Amino acid sequence: MDGKIVITCACTGAETTKAQNPALPITPDEVAQAAADAAAAGAAILHLHVRTDDGKPTADVARFKEVIQAVRRKTDIVVEITTGGAVGDTPEERLKPIAALEPEMASLDCGTVNFGDDFIVNTLPTMRAFAAEFRAHKVRATLECFDLGHIYASRMLIKEGLLDEPYHYGLVLNVPGAVPYSPENLVTLVRALPPHADFTVMGVGRSCLPSQYDAIVNGGWIRVGFEDNVYYAKGVLAASNAQLVERASRIAKEAQLEVASPDEVRKYLKLRS
Repeated sequence: MDGKIVITCACTGAETTKAQNPALPITPDEVAQAAADAAAAGAAILHLHVRTDDGKPTADVARFKEVIQAVRRKTDIVVEITTGGAVGDTPEERLKPIAALEPEMASLDCGTVNFGDDFIVNTLPTMRAFAAEFRAHKVRATLECFDLGHIYASRMLIKEGLLDEPYHYGLVLNVPGAVPYSPENLVTLVRALPPHADFTVMGVGRSCLPSQYDAIVNGGWIRVGFEDNVYYAKGVLAASNAQLVERASRIAKEAQLEVASPDEVRKYLKLRS
């Protein structure tokens, strides 16, 4: 995708709360509107977590279906659902929406990771089961890696024939307890990727903005949104997810890159039609 960049919007996440930013979208209608606004601002992919009405994260298939239908009524953005879920979700709970809903894309966590004082477990057998289910239902994986070893674990899945090209990675930096953000750390992760893989850089918290510049420098794509950061600037809450997408789009265009559309992403990543 020469000369183009893909922007993902992670509009809700599993841990962010309305106490942290009152503009956080929670209900199906709120998420659908956030998705439409993000798409209008330049996002091609929506990374989707869903919540119950009282704001708790859930992997409930019916809730995912309700939210995806609401999104589809408003925008043609590519929908990438999470299978990382939230702290405490079992692998079985996290995987259920894949077979039931067959989304275009989904995240596949490539190893166990600390989230501050909590953790999410992803053993190699779990990863193999997820990859096989993705492949059975023709769901394109975003291989989320929070540490260097996660990339090498993903390469084991590739060697075992469980993943098909094109390979798309999500490189997550600055989660407390995982690899911190720095330009050097990002380069180390990128150098470990398999040949010709594409990658989206996800900078958490204060690393969100500098990681966008780093993504461009290293030939990667960008993710923004309230899952990763609720601030627009130090001490200034973002007014919306779309505001964060608008800035990412402007930065990309100033770097002489064209922002890819959802349909261009579908064609490039060979998503199921």
